[in-house]
Amino acid sequence: MDLNERKLKILQAIIHDFVTTAEPVGSRTLSKKYELGVSPATIRNEMSDLEDMGYLTHPHTSAGRVPSQKAYRLYVNDLMSKYEIPQAEKNAIADELYSNITELDQTIEHAAKILSDITNLTSFAMTPKKDQDVLKFINLLPVDEKTIVLMIVSESGKVSNMTLKLRQGYDEESLSVLSKNMTYAYKGKTISEALTLDIVDTVHNDVSAMNTLKNSVMPSFMKTLEDMLNVNLYMDGLTNIFSIPEYNDIDRAKMFMELIDKKEDFTKTLIQRDDGLLITIGTENDDESMKECSMITATYHVDGKLVGKLGVIGPTRMKYSEISSVIEFLTDNLSNAYRLTGGDDDDDY
Repeated sequence: MDLNERKLKILQAIIHDFVTTAEPVGSRTLSKKYELGVSPATIRNEMSDLEDMGYLTHPHTSAGRVPSQKAYRLYVNDLMSKYEIPQAEKNAIADELYSNITELDQTIEHAAKILSDITNLTSFAMTPKKDQDVLKFINLLPVDEKTIVLMIVSESGKVSNMTLKLRQGYDEESLSVLSKNMTYAYKGKTISEALTLDIVDTVHNDVSAMNTLKNSVMPSFMKTLEDMLNVNLYMDGLTNIFSIPEYNDIDRAKMFMELIDKKEDFTKTLIQRDDGLLITIGTENDDESMKECSMITATYHVDGKLVGKLGVIGPTRMKYSEISSVIEFLTDNLSNAYRLTGGDDDDDY
């Protein structure tokens, strides 16, 4: 049985109507709302053929039909046209993204919130893998007589701070010596390289500074570097599912919340996904608990090297074209947002 032009036109109308209304679609509805050029009886026959071909399913409680996973895949691959975001909306999204720029991680987290607000779905953003992130400078800032703050800044814009309690007092000149020596030694090194480098013996011109470095600073410095390697996952719009008809079923809503709650497993799933824009529908997702969900992700690049992911997860009934365009627009703008954080500014070290 051929999937001819008429069948494709009817199937596209069914997908559009169901995505918009969340109600099973009947032939009478299609005849009234869409200019298909055929009678309701012909539409019924074509819908029956589409069901036999696996593109439609027939809910027990309704005379209408709903698209199957196979139909959504056909739509995404062959029928979906690229949604052009209106310029006014692009401006509003960009203004919102740039309005809350601090360091890179906060900007990425804010992007997830923007995506959730626009799509009314559960969104997520994963920070880059940082094993190849390059250190930019290290600073030791005085707080009180035995407390300092260790600040590590990488070229990706990642800023990590740790408060250190020293065993003995210090002077600001020693802190300055340590800061400059550490920056000189570690600047331009990746985090992975820095973790294998020991500079204690190089600070031989200042015994007091060397002792402070060896006893108080280096253990915390190494711990902070290890923490910087961790991938962070930000999620937003977790409660949006309660406004989605598919999740009126308590068991289905519970399964979704349990899926999202397992952040470590969810992060591993994201890491394993291919780069670029990727749409997975239903059983195409490896995780069994995602068999009734669709996920759309896109990758973003920072400084041309580090890569993270931004996306949404929700029911298979979603506006694939619109959501894909918004995600791509946000990921394209994340690098621009990063540059505004000051990550490319020269420092004094």
